[in-house]
Amino acid sequence: MAVNVVLDKALDKAYEDKGLQEILSAPPSALAGLTPKHDEALAALGIKTLADLGTNKYFRLAATLADLAGKEG
Repeated sequence: MAVNVVLDKALDKAYEDKGLQEILSAPPSALAGLTPKHDEALAALGIKTLADLGTNKYFRLAATLADLAGKEG
């Protein structure tokens, strides 16, 4: 089953028409709002691609905790 996702607002203009694998191989600055300076800072943490960012255990844990906090009642 094909799935279409519109990422125009989430990605830098240069990556809006790229395929998923190319986007995941891109530096974090491919995300709208991040710059090459952010790439440098994240590289110091071993994060050089969007795939690295998305699979980083600390970022994933922080996102999970934030999601859980939103469900506390």
